[in-house]
Amino acid sequence: QVQLVESGGGLAQPGGSLRLSCAPSGFTFSTYAMTWARQAPGKGLEWVSTIYNDGSDTYYADSVKGRFTISRDNTKNTLYLQMNSLKPEDTALYYCARYSSVGMDYWGQGTQVTVSS
Repeated sequence: QVQLVESGGGLAQPGGSLRLSCAPSGFTFSTYAMTWARQAPGKGLEWVSTIYNDGSDTYYADSVKGRFTISRDNTKNTLYLQMNSLKPEDTALYYCARYSSVGMDYWGQGTQVTVSS
């Protein structure tokens, strides 16, 4: 069955960095675009970034553009989100999701990112 497992979250200071990872299984990773999304406390789900199956194209929400970088290693079956210049408003539960023709169809359990001094 399809599974997505996020890791790498934690506590960071404003201006700091974290790198999130997502380990997929149960499907051919290299044939799917992948997405990161987040949900801050008391707020709705926010799309963060998407990467094509081969990494040839990436897209970012305006709120993270220039600070976050999405990447993937299809040889290691791993999706990444490098987060730099973190702000308190980046505090959220971060999810990776598989992106198919019907949208984001499978989600991980999330990894918590807290940005605080």
